[in-house]
Amino acid sequence: MMVGGETGVVESLRPLFEALAPAADKGWGHVGPSGAGHFTKMVHNGIEYGMMQAYAEGFAIMERKDFELDLHQIAEIWRHGSVVRSWLLDLTADALEKNPSLEGIAPYVSDSGEGRWTVNEAIELEVSAPVITLSLLERLRSREQDSYGDKLLSAMRNEFGGHEIKKG
Repeated sequence: MMVGGETGVVESLRPLFEALAPAADKGWGHVGPSGAGHFTKMVHNGIEYGMMQAYAEGFAIMERKDFELDLHQIAEIWRHGSVVRSWLLDLTADALEKNPSLEGIAPYVSDSGEGRWTVNEAIELEVSAPVITLSLLERLRSREQDSYGDKLLSAMRNEFGGHEIKKG
């Protein structure tokens, strides 16, 4: 929990924050003036977009390879002692244990707006944030059922190099 506000006000509410935090002494902090808490939470969620995208891409690569990998097992191995261990990986392992083939899940990823806000802030502040930006764009891309852009790319490749066009 990231809290913004005047120091005196935050200190007077300390018992409330400690009661609500996942770990009373380390699960929350006063991060700055009013608005700073919401801002740091927004950046946190933008980072989360990038981390989730990296996990998704890595597992997709392993799923595609013809090694018949047990992705749940791999997630479990990585959860213990790996440099990529995290709560997101714990959640990934849980999801893969419940539904290894991800049957019944549409390839559509929603966004709640924090990634957009993070990208907008990065642009406004002139800070390069390609991972967060691309992870947001991938979420938007996941919603395209019939991508006109991809069709046009295929047509262009055919026009300049005679590359095959797959029929839909």
